[in-house]
Amino acid sequence: MSKDVVVKSNRLNVATQNLSLSEVRIMQLAIIDARETGTGLSTDKPLVISSTRYAEAFNVTRQTAYEAILDAEKNLFERRFSFLDTDDRMVKSRWVQRVKYLDDESSIEVILTYDVVNEITRIDGYEQFFTKYLLAQTASMKSAYSVRLYELLVQWKTAKNTPLLQLDCFREQLGVDDTEYKLMSDFKKRVLNVAVDEINEKTDLKVSYEQVKKGRTITGFKFKVLTKDNPKDTKQDDIGRDVDTADMFTVEGLNDKQLGRIARNPSFIADYNHLVSSTSPAGQNANEWEFEMTNRLKKDPSQFKKRPIRDYLEY
Repeated sequence: MSKDVVVKSNRLNVATQNLSLSEVRIMQLAIIDARETGTGLSTDKPLVISSTRYAEAFNVTRQTAYEAILDAEKNLFERRFSFLDTDDRMVKSRWVQRVKYLDDESSIEVILTYDVVNEITRIDGYEQFFTKYLLAQTASMKSAYSVRLYELLVQWKTAKNTPLLQLDCFREQLGVDDTEYKLMSDFKKRVLNVAVDEINEKTDLKVSYEQVKKGRTITGFKFKVLTKDNPKDTKQDDIGRDVDTADMFTVEGLNDKQLGRIARNPSFIADYNHLVSSTSPAGQNANEWEFEMTNRLKKDPSQFKKRPIRDYLEY
């Protein structure tokens, strides 16, 4: 397979999770192979990932791949994730509903859950906002935190800056347990700085961060996300349509509730506050602002181009 492209809906991409590196890799291959082959794109079709496939994708030995698959088979069924659905309600789910080790084939067989299948298939035809990247960008990473941070940041490479990533949610998105690295110095040394260094060394991104404080307490982080001048293996032909295409700025498929959520997003307000006069009703009243911006989004979304409109749904 020449084009190993990981494609997720952003709702799935920003989900909180706790996968190990081998489990992250198994799920990357599952997403790629399910979409490329069609096998596994329903909740009753098993998908087989062999140690040979794993070894070739991540440039490891067959023995290392075999051990990774064994490790994933032990714990993958128990791995859970959570995300906000379209109605802003928390959903808790699993990555797989069934897992089986095929000893005679040195392979793992998985059946994906409804939520994973739904978030993969909903973006067929690239009609929904999504995160995509070449598997090669993360294949040589040694830390699961590095892979997760890359996935979280790559969706912001057009905007070049992320909004504030609140500390508690950010830790969960990286897969850091509540009992791990409780001291900020340990979190930065063992998780954040390791991931940033690995991303800068091995991928198409150049990232840096600033910590945001309330008083003396760090409450979150903001990242600068730049694309390197000569990124590896990121030609447009390799990964489908470019993220700057015009349809990334449309509101097609969004209902009034979602548009209202976008209009209330503090980042959206900061980005487009200049569009209304401070003396107008929309400039003085939050409800009037939401009403006016929702109508503007419906009538002419082309005026909102600071970042893809659906980005504002995620925060």
